[in-house]
Amino acid sequence: MKRLLIFFFFLFPYFCQAQSKSSSVIPDVLEAWIPANIQISGYLGEKIDLCINQRIKKEDVAQLIEPFKSRNETSRWQSEFWGKWILSAIAAYEYNHDPELLKIIQNAVSRLLETQTQDGYIGNYAPEAQLKNWDIWGRKYTLLGLLAYYDISADQKALEAAKKLADNLLTQVGPGKADIIKTGNFRGMPSSSILEPMVLLYRHTGEKRYLDFAKYIVEQWETVDGPKLISKAADGVAVADRFPKPSNWWSWDNGQKAYEMMSCYEGLLELYRITGELSYLKSAEMAVQNIIETEINVAGSGTAFECFYHGYQRQTDPTYHTMETCVTFTWIKLCNNLLRLTGNPKYADQIEKSVYNALMASMKFDGSQIAKYSPLEGMRHEGEEQCGMHINCCNANGPRAFTLIPKMALMTSGNEIFMNLYSQSSASIQLNPKNKVTLIQATTYPETGQIKISIQPEKPEIFTLSLRIPEWSNQTSITVNGNPVEGIHSGTYYKIKRGWNKDDQVVLNLDMTGRMITLNGYQALLRGPVLLARDSRFGDGFVDETAVVQSKANMVELLPSAEKPDHVWMSFTAPLVLGTDLEGDSRNPRQIHFCDFASAGNTWSPDSRYRVWIRQTLNVMNAVYKGY
Repeated sequence: MKRLLIFFFFLFPYFCQAQSKSSSVIPDVLEAWIPANIQISGYLGEKIDLCINQRIKKEDVAQLIEPFKSRNETSRWQSEFWGKWILSAIAAYEYNHDPELLKIIQNAVSRLLETQTQDGYIGNYAPEAQLKNWDIWGRKYTLLGLLAYYDISADQKALEAAKKLADNLLTQVGPGKADIIKTGNFRGMPSSSILEPMVLLYRHTGEKRYLDFAKYIVEQWETVDGPKLISKAADGVAVADRFPKPSNWWSWDNGQKAYEMMSCYEGLLELYRITGELSYLKSAEMAVQNIIETEINVAGSGTAFECFYHGYQRQTDPTYHTMETCVTFTWIKLCNNLLRLTGNPKYADQIEKSVYNALMASMKFDGSQIAKYSPLEGMRHEGEEQCGMHINCCNANGPRAFTLIPKMALMTSGNEIFMNLYSQSSASIQLNPKNKVTLIQATTYPETGQIKISIQPEKPEIFTLSLRIPEWSNQTSITVNGNPVEGIHSGTYYKIKRGWNKDDQVVLNLDMTGRMITLNGYQALLRGPVLLARDSRFGDGFVDETAVVQSKANMVELLPSAEKPDHVWMSFTAPLVLGTDLEGDSRNPRQIHFCDFASAGNTWSPDSRYRVWIRQTLNVMNAVYKGY
């Protein structure tokens, strides 16, 4: 009996997933494979494990629950921390099936449910302050956490608590009651992002009132006071230009709040899966494309003071409070959602860029902290403690990004396997009830560009292996059992359909040539998906000095360097002419050290100042300018 219960506990989530899918009008094009059947090692796997062991498992859960007991808040967001943290803990458990972590999760849910009041409310706000500021936002995260726990446990108490919590909100908000977009801040986007768990609750229960409420939320977006997330996207209005600049930044009038806006689009995509309303998908796609074109910087994140601000064009400017980790995670999650729905590899390219740069840069070398901001220059440091608690939004939310990685690394569609993320790893895929395929990646990518993929079916099978060819890889080669293939194009999946046998091998070689991009008179270097930065620890000059990077057709010769200060992953040198003095030896380029952006400043102390964008020294003999 004990073995049967254990078997049921582990497999129940996948039965739930199958049941949920039956209520979807629009199935995903790509299905994430079971994270427990994927084991990521190498640099990326070490960072995931570090985050789980040092950040997630060591959280003070009792402190996270305390605000739900006191319920005396009138303005702050303590109640989001429990939901964000438990979502990361559950995703971590789905990946590693750590029994100790499971006990922590079970205890956290049990203790939270003890705080639910007779009317169904679970939250931190005093009765007279409910619906104000961040109250509904916090309820959203509690709902998401309870539903995620139900997915792994089949615990009816969690589902019933989620229903009571949702039903309590339905007595307060809706037609003839409070208007959801007039609750909270930022044109109601934080409150109306509860759309996502409302749709998920409908999928779990089939109870129409939750779907009706979800549709009500979307209808309110397009009213006079609404954020107009659908119509403004359809009209091509940039996410930074949707409303006038507010007189009070942290107010209801600010309609550019990035994290909350993207969270609303997440919920809209869940509603699209249920209704099939094409405008929901198209508005999300158009908003995301605009974010790619106008906001996402070279590190795969963006925003300033947590809002969209035309950040792509302005990323060379020293900027206060840029690249909030909550924004980075939500961007990754939104791209992953669209990747599943559309199968478009451009979303996987965006995820890879964000993961290897902005996300990895956010975590302290020992895994104990997630930075609130990870700017493109300066020094790394811990974020402030928020809401009178020993945590902040990004310490709670950042681990969700690390634990999402196994869910996007490999996906399937019928008899096709899609490889989205390259890393030392092993994955087992049940192609059909009679055959399982194991894929083993042997690689140090992105330190090198070679990925060897060993195909191990239990018995010979015809299926398609689809390899993501990154948009940045200009010269890519693939061999199958030593035989080269043709027709490889950047920014696509290369599909190999054949009969596969045990020990077949595919070798993918990606173009890791150094690349230089220029913007606003500045230069930045990339190698593969990895952004590079100068770091003062190398001691080879003033990191803020102007320079000219020696390049040919924007290609830069990067030489591997054995010099690696503590906590540096990759190190290279690039030829630079430093400063403004061209006399003497400075006429010739010097080999200047760069490291990967994630490692730059990763002492989290003033001894390590770093910079991505290098100001280009002006040479008037080569410049086109007004005067002659």
